[in-house]
Amino acid sequence: MAPRPFPGTLPGMSAPSKAAPPSAGYGRVFAVPEFRAVFAAHVLSMLGVIVSEIALSVLVYDLTRSPLLSALTFALGFLPYAVGGTLLAPVADRFPARRVLVACDLVCAGCVALMTVPGSGIGLLLALRCALAVVSPVFAGTRMATLADVLGDGDLFVLGRSLLRIVAQSALLVGYGLGGLLLTAVSPRHALLITVGTFLASATLLRCGTRHRPARTRPSAGAPAPGPRLLFADRRVRVLLLMFWIPAAFSVVPEALAAPYADELGRGSTGLGLLMCALPVGTVAGELFAGARLGPAARERVALPLLCLTLLPYLGYALRPGLALSLLLLLLSGAGSAYTLGLDQWFVRAVPKELRGRAMTVLSAGLMTVQGVGMTLAGVAAQMAGVRTAVAGAGVAGVLCCCGLAVAARATESRDGAARNMTGR
Repeated sequence: MAPRPFPGTLPGMSAPSKAAPPSAGYGRVFAVPEFRAVFAAHVLSMLGVIVSEIALSVLVYDLTRSPLLSALTFALGFLPYAVGGTLLAPVADRFPARRVLVACDLVCAGCVALMTVPGSGIGLLLALRCALAVVSPVFAGTRMATLADVLGDGDLFVLGRSLLRIVAQSALLVGYGLGGLLLTAVSPRHALLITVGTFLASATLLRCGTRHRPARTRPSAGAPAPGPRLLFADRRVRVLLLMFWIPAAFSVVPEALAAPYADELGRGSTGLGLLMCALPVGTVAGELFAGARLGPAARERVALPLLCLTLLPYLGYALRPGLALSLLLLLLSGAGSAYTLGLDQWFVRAVPKELRGRAMTVLSAGLMTVQGVGMTLAGVAAQMAGVRTAVAGAGVAGVLCCCGLAVAARATESRDGAARNMTGR
């Protein structure tokens, strides 16, 4: 049964958002029991995904001795996102959220369990990897929409979503190291079996720790559910989606080129590791500061300036920086991504409640897709012009695109009542 609104709230408005005090800080989010279950499930699910990626990559290499096929297991984590996000987006609203989340975790557990069967061919392993990637955007989108049900669509939602992003960035830093250590103790198939347990534990937490809520959309008999096209018909939503996607496409360029850049600097694997960690560390630090020290109105006011500045440090690559300065530039750029906290609030405010599940699914799928495209184009640019030129060029193009998006956001700001916080008036 859905929670009853507090006296004086509108129907459909979540009580935690209305009752939350205006002060900043993440502690209030963990006071909501359902969020604690969602958060713990997210940690387990993220670790399961990352460790399974590493274990599967090693398993494929052990079976084929082919670096190409081993690398392909990672690439397949990006490509099917667009398919899953486009074709399966309506699922997030057509069925109860808890049922969708648990089903996605069970599908992931089943796919990974099949990977552990002795004698599984390379084709089957790669197909199962694709299946995981197709399901992922549905799971991520439904979970994000569920946050608005659990925390309301105000400041608590922004802080909760920020925490999930922080976990995702931290999991990249911890998960790869944990996966590497795990594979020194057990075989790749045994490591995959462990990740089956993490998916099942996530499903259990979501099933037992969250409330049943009805589906957001109940289409008429015989009428198809509205798809992503309905979202893109709204100019405000289109602009906000692009504000998530476009900076992400440019921001991955230094990470995609970290290996050749570390080689140019003569810093080897140590330099590579530092370059790969700098951007996520900056992102986590920026989000933590904005979430803990800035209030909701302040986060919205700084969103557009940070959007325009977040890729500016990449221009420093034109000065041929050494390792220390390169790390500083990446840290600064990562910290600028705190603009997403203000953007989260505008997005959930602009999307109708009955479309939130598919909107979040499309958002998640688009993020992964544009990052994959950005990495590919970064390699092409570096091959033609060199690594430093490619990163600096991404900075120039990215800043210009972000400034254009900021202008477009100002033009549509009255659509969701964001004018006061966006402009400071």
